[in-house]
Amino acid sequence: MDYIEVCCTINHNDIETVRDLLIYDLGEIGFESFEETATGVLAYIQENEFDESKLKNLESVNQLFPDSVEYTHKLIKSQNWNAVWESNFQPIEVDNRCYIRAPFHPEKPEFKHEIIIDPKMAFGTGHHSTTFLMVNRILNGDIEGKSVLDMGCGTGILAVLAKMCKSGKTIAIDIDEWAYNNAIENKDKNNTPDIEVLHGDASVIPNTKFDIILANINRNILLNDMHHYVKVLNNGGEIYFSGFYTEDLDVIKEEALKNNLKFIDFTEDKNWVSAKFILER
Repeated sequence: MDYIEVCCTINHNDIETVRDLLIYDLGEIGFESFEETATGVLAYIQENEFDESKLKNLESVNQLFPDSVEYTHKLIKSQNWNAVWESNFQPIEVDNRCYIRAPFHPEKPEFKHEIIIDPKMAFGTGHHSTTFLMVNRILNGDIEGKSVLDMGCGTGILAVLAKMCKSGKTIAIDIDEWAYNNAIENKDKNNTPDIEVLHGDASVIPNTKFDIILANINRNILLNDMHHYVKVLNNGGEIYFSGFYTEDLDVIKEEALKNNLKFIDFTEDKNWVSAKFILER
């Protein structure tokens, strides 16, 4: 799958505020992943979803900081993702318990969990705040022996970590073909071969029940597919949503309430959120 990389250069003294608003606006028009830079942000969207004219009509940024952002873009072919990733990827340490690295990085046996990721795409490597938040959820949760569904699994990090934490039946699903194939490679690379990886959206979720659901996607998909997740969640089961901003938490909570999900708590990093809910039928 080919992507468009948009380089956003911010010309304003308050670069942090403009960047946060910019990421929010770009997420609203379909951008999937972001990388902060010294001068702004790099944003990624599937080529067939890209509409350059929408960059001129970003609601929050244009209203509060008009003419503060310059945009350039380029096409990144699927076969180039590895080169892009390898040139930027640095090992990740989470809570001194989980170490996420590439095959070419040194081992760190002092970490209880070490995950080796060799992605075919630029997303889901753990650098994004939402992945970091969800890894923390798994590390601090009660997952041993429980069935787990990882929706929008990307490179498979969350499913792999769940298995390392001795989860029971674990299924990972992603709509992107590159992510699907990559998750299969990474589960085998990390000696967690019994993870079942499926290609598709919420319609391919098996007709079975799960104790824990991890859904790190984006706000619109979460709102649209939440009822599908609830159908396969055991009563009293836990569901963790991420991939949205702090200001979106209320609308997530509102939809969750309609689906008998009780809000428990949320964690936050750089304005990104991970929220925990429990099903109470």
